Amino acid sequence: MNSLKKIYCNCRKATFLIEKKQIDSIRFSEHLELLLHLACCNPCRTYQKQSLMINRSIKKLLDNKLNDDTGLDQQFKEALQEKITTQLDEK
Repeated sequence: MNSLKKIYCNCRKATFLIEKKQIDSIRFSEHLELLLHLACCNPCRTYQKQSLMINRSIKKLLDNKLNDDTGLDQQFKEALQEKITTQLDEK
């Protein structure tokens, strides 16, 4: 019962799992923990909705920027990539 209470009352872990799930997949046990927590925690459900909305908005904004012609020119990108690669090789 003590471990169940830890899962149920751990908003910090729930918010971590919410973010982790958006970036990558989470283990089945983590998924169950999150579902259990969200079933009983309104603030974390709200956090999840807001986080999803923010991430979708950012993705949409970035997708629009990538399709926009006002971005960096190809020559600058290639020079920047070469500089990054060179510095990484030196380390």
